[in-house]
Amino acid sequence: MGILKRKFISREIRLKKRTPVYVLFDNIRSLYNVGAMFRTSDAALVTKIFLTGQTGKPPRKEIDKSALGATDVVPWEYYKDAVKIIRKLKKQKINIVALEQTSKSISYCNTEYHFPICLVVGNEISGISQEILNLCDSAIDIPMLGRAKSLNVATAYGIALFEILKQYHFKHA
Repeated sequence: MGILKRKFISREIRLKKRTPVYVLFDNIRSLYNVGAMFRTSDAALVTKIFLTGQTGKPPRKEIDKSALGATDVVPWEYYKDAVKIIRKLKKQKINIVALEQTSKSISYCNTEYHFPICLVVGNEISGISQEILNLCDSAIDIPMLGRAKSLNVATAYGIALFEILKQYHFKHA
């Protein structure tokens, strides 16, 4: 595909009406996971990605390899401090939902989501900090039925995001 056609398609995608879904990636260590989550965010027409903490940001060849152009069409911003952006989103009446296994989390498919929403996804090893969890309106998890106790962060993000998207489209069809 020629460069002019790619630029036209990118512009066309950037102009599409986005879903009222924001996401915040806090301290994601793998640049390949970041790229995969950009690509998934593009598929869902996420309004904006907030990259925070040590999460890598474009342009990076590792992100671009798995994002396949999504970094050019999904709006994103970087903030060092996730807490500040979460407080800002809460003032805008955006529902903050953590994707994290906690004693209070409920299954992602048994949750009623309220829009606009911001899904918070944390570090692959340590998850979401308690400070951030305390700011969240709720927490969801993905039930693990086998030996594994968790999924790859990009995989878990995709599963949760598309359940949120499904509910949004059901309510606004």
